[in-house]
Amino acid sequence: MTGVDELMKKALDMKAKGLNNKEISNELHLSLPTIDWLLTRKIKTEKPPGDVKIGWRSIGVFPYRIELISLIMTDIIMEEITNHEEEITSIVGIGLNGIPFASFIANNLEKEMIIYRPHASNQGVGVFSSNFAGLEEKKVIIVDDVLGTGDTLLGAIKSVEEMGSTPVLCVVLVNKTELNDLNGVPVRALVRTRLIT
Repeated sequence: MTGVDELMKKALDMKAKGLNNKEISNELHLSLPTIDWLLTRKIKTEKPPGDVKIGWRSIGVFPYRIELISLIMTDIIMEEITNHEEEITSIVGIGLNGIPFASFIANNLEKEMIIYRPHASNQGVGVFSSNFAGLEEKKVIIVDDVLGTGDTLLGAIKSVEEMGSTPVLCVVLVNKTELNDLNGVPVRALVRTRLIT
């Protein structure tokens, strides 16, 4: 139970620093029900919700490793847009952890980069950074690290569409769900995890 105790301590520390449950969920790569379970300290009395913790620190500590993973993501994107004869104009990186991958992918594909910051609330929408490319009438690929509940990617899809653009594909490092698309937008992942109960 040491791993769970360590996760509980990390979650409680983040809560004490002012992060809300959604932010803690994103930071620890755990579902909201798991974060609620950790923060309410029901570890001793309730069975944990089914979840898989994803950590990719061994990739993230060196930019060349992120670049190598991004090359694989780029290859997947090329396969998808070739198979579906799609033209894309931009790569949308979801803050925080999708941005490094999106940067390398945009460079590999010679496309402009857009940064999307999800809102901390559970409203599902976020904002686009004004320091990067704009988002009007474009066809985009959305990039993030982990697909957990789908809320973040769904918010990005909705926000992209509200700006008059079209999300063509979502690409993630890890898909923790059985979803193959979100609101009709295909999802591709390098790795898919499944909890077998």
